[in-house]
Amino acid sequence: DQDQFNNLNENYSQLFLSIGGILAAVLLIDDPIKEEAHQVISKLHQLGFSQVAMLTGDHEKTARRVAQALNIDTYQAEVLPQDKATFVQRMKEEKHGVAMIGDGVNDSPALSQAQVGIAMNSGAALAQEVADVIISQHALHDLVVFRQLCNGLEKRMKQNYRSIMGFNGMLIGLGMFGILQPTMTAFLHNASTIAISLHSMTNLLPKETTYNTQLGENEK
Repeated sequence: DQDQFNNLNENYSQLFLSIGGILAAVLLIDDPIKEEAHQVISKLHQLGFSQVAMLTGDHEKTARRVAQALNIDTYQAEVLPQDKATFVQRMKEEKHGVAMIGDGVNDSPALSQAQVGIAMNSGAALAQEVADVIISQHALHDLVVFRQLCNGLEKRMKQNYRSIMGFNGMLIGLGMFGILQPTMTAFLHNASTIAISLHSMTNLLPKETTYNTQLGENEK
């Protein structure tokens, strides 16, 4: 009856069954939240993500429960594939950098719209084809490692740029005032290039960090 319908358990996804256009049953499907999901989302916030959004075709009640449990900033429920792509496009127009994570065919339009599309390795083939990065479905912590790699690479590039400009600027100045001979400045320039190159070949993450993030086909 209506009271039973209004008091359906929100801990389950709801699948409605109708006969002749009349609601006959509601199937409650258990879709548990991954244990590490809350920790991963919290870590992504710490690593610079200003907003984590969830776009789902699930019922409003189910989406709200998951969003609250995982401390998700914003969510949209009962959305269609084109709605996900529209959301991503709107975020880009508002000058946000967008990383989209999905594993189904219906996620493909949004994955292709995002600056970085991330698919699960057990997801639909189309989603993997349009994604930039593929991660293991059972290793959500790979998202954290991927972000750490991006941050580490950006930091290293800036360090290298400052080191090259600063050191070579110094060599030019010392050469102009005759403090260093051309042969010595050439030697120091080449030596600094080798030193910076060797440093660039070191790990971006601590040795104890392990990961199995795989680059998508269009990043190989």
